[in-house]
Amino acid sequence: MQSPQLRFLPVSGPAAREGGVRRMAFWDWSADPEAQGRHVVICVHGLSRQGRDFDVLAQALTRRSRVLAVDVAGRGYSDWLADPMAYQLGNYVADLAALVLHVRAEVPDAAIDWVGTSMGGLIGMAIAAQPALAPRRLVLNDVGPVIEWAALQRIGDYLGQNPSFASEQDAVAYLASISTGFGPHTPAQWLAFSRPMLRERDGRWWLHYDPAIAQPYKAMTTGMEEAAARQFVQDGERTLWALYDAIGAPTLLLRGADSDLLTRATASEMGQRGPQARCVEFAGVGHAPTLLAPDQIAVVQEFLWAV
Repeated sequence: MQSPQLRFLPVSGPAAREGGVRRMAFWDWSADPEAQGRHVVICVHGLSRQGRDFDVLAQALTRRSRVLAVDVAGRGYSDWLADPMAYQLGNYVADLAALVLHVRAEVPDAAIDWVGTSMGGLIGMAIAAQPALAPRRLVLNDVGPVIEWAALQRIGDYLGQNPSFASEQDAVAYLASISTGFGPHTPAQWLAFSRPMLRERDGRWWLHYDPAIAQPYKAMTTGMEEAAARQFVQDGERTLWALYDAIGAPTLLLRGADSDLLTRATASEMGQRGPQARCVEFAGVGHAPTLLAPDQIAVVQEFLWAV
């Protein structure tokens, strides 16, 4: 079984906490030699996750495609930011734009596709709305221009708490407790999915992200009066709809049938405007499909490999 290479890309913008040139980490899954690496799939994870979330999908795609699975700033092996309030979507978009340009410089004739889960899908929408950066095909995993307020509050309840655990088993059980929307998984699947989320230090197990990523999020969800916060969200929705409507790439929308973040009504509207995304729902899953199950992988694979 192939293993990915951990690579780093120097990026500009907000400074790294440790000083020096800030680096964004990404996991490079090379395509089988016959594929020649001319089809590149960039995969971007959700708010508190990291690039190894895409291991199973990447292994399935490498027969034809090179896969780059990113650790967004402050997550996994990417540098933490000196200013916590710089953990913002615009800065993430700038970092990922640098990766797109880097890939095009490496392989000028590459066909670049995008798979984004939750936050990674929002970044993808912003990238896809820019003709100079737009991917050939776009997969949005359980996210759209309208993000439900209750889901934001649920995520805010655990984001940035920075717990530590006496054992890996305790840490894995904690991740399961805050991830019930991911749907059913075997113990082996969940362990493999959870291990990259953890780092061991001084005999304790910690989550593999900067807890400060929660500060801008909590400023929005708890630092304002509810009415003001809701207005802020509505203003953001108008901006996101404008981005979505500007997308020209064929778009696949994945939705957990029980998702509390992406409603069926929003998914339906996404099918009628902008790129008119084709929506595929997965029963027994909420926010968000993990792209571990064979049926989920098959849908993405078929879409990305279509002529």
